[in-house]
Amino acid sequence: MLLYSLSWRDLLGGSSRWLGGFDAPGDYAVLEFPPNSRHYLRSTCLVQYASNRYSVPSRFGGHHVSLRAYAGRIVVVSGQDVIAEHRRHFTRNISYFEPWHYVPLLDRKPGALRNGAPFVGWELPEAMHRIREHYMAGKGGDREFVDLLLLAQDHGIEVVETACNLAVAQNTLRLPAIINLINQLVEPVITPLSDACAYPQLTLRPEADCKRYETLCSAEEVAV
Repeated sequence: MLLYSLSWRDLLGGSSRWLGGFDAPGDYAVLEFPPNSRHYLRSTCLVQYASNRYSVPSRFGGHHVSLRAYAGRIVVVSGQDVIAEHRRHFTRNISYFEPWHYVPLLDRKPGALRNGAPFVGWELPEAMHRIREHYMAGKGGDREFVDLLLLAQDHGIEVVETACNLAVAQNTLRLPAIINLINQLVEPVITPLSDACAYPQLTLRPEADCKRYETLCSAEEVAV
């Protein structure tokens, strides 16, 4: 495999066919030959560049993706969409995981959360880490925390993290309580009606008078 270490200035002086895929002047890159290489993702959802491997979201397993290597980062593309980005490492024979890429797989194997390679040493936000420790201390905690992580697929990581912060602040760490907080964060905001709206006005104020029911009963007896 041929590698080219080129600066933007070098590229401007060369063939225009090398100019695609750069973000801005000064963005140094290492281009493969050909520049955008295609890789087939196996079940491990790892793409290899040089001597290291980088993770890709699990839903792309079994598909072909393109890889772009820059001086400080590795970018993985599917079609026209960037699906993964990692800081580039210059070690040898190391796999670099983004744990969120593998969260959907935990739905079938929640036990992998404890010792699965992508999740070893996972540095979660403080509130989520505290909730994880709370759940994992009990029986079935793996399943509960996985269900919480899966909510991020529907509502986004930021919403789930905010709900976890609120749960810790309120000391309500049970999963149903956190789900309720998430629903409160994502429910649509109802705009109150303006004061200018004309509401129906009562012309006769209701009065509590049980004798009226006796009148109705008497009327029914007459009708019979």
